[in-house]
Formats: sequence, C-alpha cells, structure tokens
Amino acid sequence: MSKFSFSRLGKELYTGEKSFDFVGKRKIWYAASVVLLAVIVAGMFLKPLNLGIDFTGGTRYTVSVDGADQKLADELRGVIGETEVEEADSATVRTAGSDSIVIETEAIPDGSADDQTMIKAITETADVPEDDISRTGIGPSWGERVATKAGVALGIFLLGVIAFIWIYFKEWKMSVAAVVALAHDVLLTVGVYAIVGFEVTPATVTGFLTILGYSLYDTVVVFDKVKENTRNLSLKKQTYAQAANLAVNQTLVRSINTSIVGLLPVVAILYVSAVQLGTSSLKDISLVLFVGMAVGTYSSIFIATPMLVHLKSGEKEIVDAEKRAAARMKEADKYAAVPVFDEGMALAEGEPDELREAPSEDLHEAGVSRGTSPNSAALGRGRNVPTSQREVTDSGAAGRPQPKRESRSKRK
Repeated sequence: MSKFSFSRLGKELYTGEKSFDFVGKRKIWYAASVVLLAVIVAGMFLKPLNLGIDFTGGTRYTVSVDGADQKLADELRGVIGETEVEEADSATVRTAGSDSIVIETEAIPDGSADDQTMIKAITETADVPEDDISRTGIGPSWGERVATKAGVALGIFLLGVIAFIWIYFKEWKMSVAAVVALAHDVLLTVGVYAIVGFEVTPATVTGFLTILGYSLYDTVVVFDKVKENTRNLSLKKQTYAQAANLAVNQTLVRSINTSIVGLLPVVAILYVSAVQLGTSSLKDISLVLFVGMAVGTYSSIFIATPMLVHLKSGEKEIVDAEKRAAARMKEADKYAAVPVFDEGMALAEGEPDELREAPSEDLHEAGVSRGTSPNSAALGRGRNVPTSQREVTDSGAAGRPQPKRESRSKRK
C-alpha cells in the first residue's frame, strides 16, 4: 500500500485524476454557512462585543514599576476589584512590557474621591510613589472618532477590492463573489470575538484589516486559476462549473499548506499572550488573525468559487457549454443498452426446449444466441436481440431454394 502524501495528492488533484465536488455541492456549503452565521449573530445579541475604552471612553492608569509581571497585574486586579469604586468593577489590568502596568476602568472624574481611592490602592499594592502613576482620561467622542475612521478604512478597502478584481479579471461577478466571501469572513470573526469576550482595541481593528487582505489574497489565487481554466470555453469539453471546480482542486493543497504555515506562528502568539501573559494587546490581534485566516481559507474554497459559478450560471455562453457537454455525454456510448452473449445465460422466451439443452456451440451454429429480451438484465454488454415477430421462412426472392445450415449435433 502506497503511503499518503500531500505532494502526490496535489498532483492528482491538479491533473484531475482525483477531484472533490466543491461546486456541485454548493447548496450544502451555503446551508452550513447560513446555520453558522445564524448561531454567531444570535450569540452576538446575547453577548455583544466587549469594546475597550478607546471606543467607549474611560480612565487609564499607567504604573511605572520595575519587574512588572502577570503576578503583580493579578494582584492589582484583585485589590482594585475589592474597592468601593463602581467604575472599577470590570477594570482591565495588563502588562505593557517589563516596566509598566496599564489599568483601564470606566470614566472616573479627575481628583474625585474615587480617583484618590484608585491611586491609593495602586501605590500600596505596587509599592510605588504616586509620581510613578500617570492618569489619562478618554472621552466617548474619541472612541466615536476611532470607530468612524475604522469604518471609513473598511469602506475604502472594500471599494478597492471591487475595483481591483473588476479591472484585473474583467468580470464584475467575481468582485461580487469576493465581497460576499469577505463579508462572510468578517461576520464569523466578529461573532467568535464577541462570544469569547476579548476586549476590542485598536489592535483588534488592525487584525480585522489584516485578515481581509489575507482572505482576498486566497480568493484571488483561486479566481486566477478559474480564469485560466475557463478561457476559450467554447473550444473545450468542460462546462464552466467543471472548469471552476477543477481550479479549486488544483489550488486546494496550496491553500491548505499556506494556511497551516500562516496559522502556526499565530497559534504560538495566541498561546503566549493568552496563557502566559494573561491580558495583552497581542492576545487581541492574535485571536482575530487565527479565526480570520482559518475562515478566509474556508470561504475561498467553499463560498467564493461556488458563488461565482452560481452568479454566472444564467449566461448564454455558460448555458451553451452545458448543452454541448450534455450532448457529448448522450453520444458517448451508443451501445450502452446492447446485450452480449454470456455462457449459461437463459434463452429468450418462446424458444424450443431442445435448444435450451443444446451446447453453446450448437446454438451458435444454429443462429441462436443465449440471451434475453432487449430490456432484460443483459443490457449494456453487447448487441440487442430483436423480438421475434413471426417464424422465419424462405422469401423466394432469390428464385431458388436457399441452403440451410443445421447444428453440429444433427449433421450426418
């Protein structure tokens, strides 16, 4: 038994020796994505995004301390949570390098009793003077500006994607399919981020823009192969769907390999930031990259190309190619319903009993073949045995009696 290898599989998929029907089963992929998106959207309603103070506004305390580590951050989080300051009940405490700790809370008025309580708890726990604590107030208007700029950046990116694909491939339907795949990726990534409960920070927005580029890159590679396979479609023996499905199979191993190579370092960063460092800005961006890259690979295979074939299915050139393919399939085997002689096969109905007992050679010489009617189980293996309408007699057309050949057992 030969060993499995990705290189061999890639060769067989590229040449068409093996093929997975991604395009033909697109309704299954659509249904799976719709169900998954419905679950994600429902989860977002039950548990909305955890927006950071950069978007909602709040107060940030930055503590300069030697040997800042996760243990000290956990101690500060516990002490701050035990204070009577309501705005600090859901405080976020994280390390920022090895010499500072960042504490973020809801908006606390500068110089108020709650503000003094926070500073006192920090100085006593971290054992630092008050001068080593810097306080920054972030208003809601700043968060609105950040959200607005992020939305503008996303809109410009999507318009650029549509224009680029339309110009490069000269096909607006490819742009639509690519944008649908991008929207699919963004919704799934946002939903997972909301369910997990990680805080949305500017680093998170950066991660979202990164995964959009990654997803687009994977989709463009597949579309480029689709364009190559469907060039001069009228001269080929494939339908558009078959050529597009071949393109997905030809790029399948490449997509898997690049995704694995890209995800490995992201998984390492996510583990270090979430498990070892606890709260860190690396955790925010690494989770977005991990989910987005995985979903982007899925959408380029199961969503983008099947959607493209679905959008182009009504075009005249595509319909004509499908008709030609159907006609070729119909003419591929003219004798598919023709039976063939098989030793031990039952004779057709109405034949004499003595022929049923005769050897096969005698039956052949007598002009009788063991077979069944044209619609019997023997169809598909030879020529049809015509149904007998009347007894065969000498027509007299030749003007003289015709010789008759008897079976070997009756010869003298």
